[in-house]
Amino acid sequence: MSNATTLIPPHTITSEAELDALYAAPTAPSVAKEIVRLNAPYRAMIEASPFCTLASIGPQGLDASPRGDGAGFVQVVDDWTLALPDRRGNNRIDTLRNVVRDPRVALLFLIPGCNETLRVNGRARISTDPDLLASFAVDGKAPVTVLVIAIDAVFFQCGRAVLRSGLWSPEAHVDRSTLPSAGAMLRATSEDFDAEGYDRALPARQRATLY
Repeated sequence: MSNATTLIPPHTITSEAELDALYAAPTAPSVAKEIVRLNAPYRAMIEASPFCTLASIGPQGLDASPRGDGAGFVQVVDDWTLALPDRRGNNRIDTLRNVVRDPRVALLFLIPGCNETLRVNGRARISTDPDLLASFAVDGKAPVTVLVIAIDAVFFQCGRAVLRSGLWSPEAHVDRSTLPSAGAMLRATSEDFDAEGYDRALPARQRATLY
């Protein structure tokens, strides 16, 4: 007779006690670096970042999406609050659908050439405040909504992951032509999709719809 326990593969960790037996206690700096508000160094990291990933959670599970713009595109409202514009995209709005159900979000900020990253955990709300939207306008085009994020925790992540990946090293850059194009990836999900036509039109379409 089977039960849930027999379905767990061998050598699977299932408790915090088992984890604690494998890993040493965190070092003092790794604990002390986590605070509940921005300080001057953490603010500087956000203001220098042109890219972050935004994680959210909803009934269908977790979601993580890329967000990017000019450095400082995530606005520091105050030491406890961030504002992130929702720029033009494919209108799936997975993150926004999640936020209206569950406000918990997490952000990971990257800065080109910097090995350290910055992590923020918080709670988001979706704003259509006209003045706030106007403050994020580019070329006269404002975002439809802005995420206003109340910070619960913020801390930097040491550079080991970026160092191991060689992320900023030109030698690690992949030749784009060796990877499937956007059109090819779409055709893999729909055999009659016009991949070549999609790829030809994509650069101009992206330039025309950045904002």
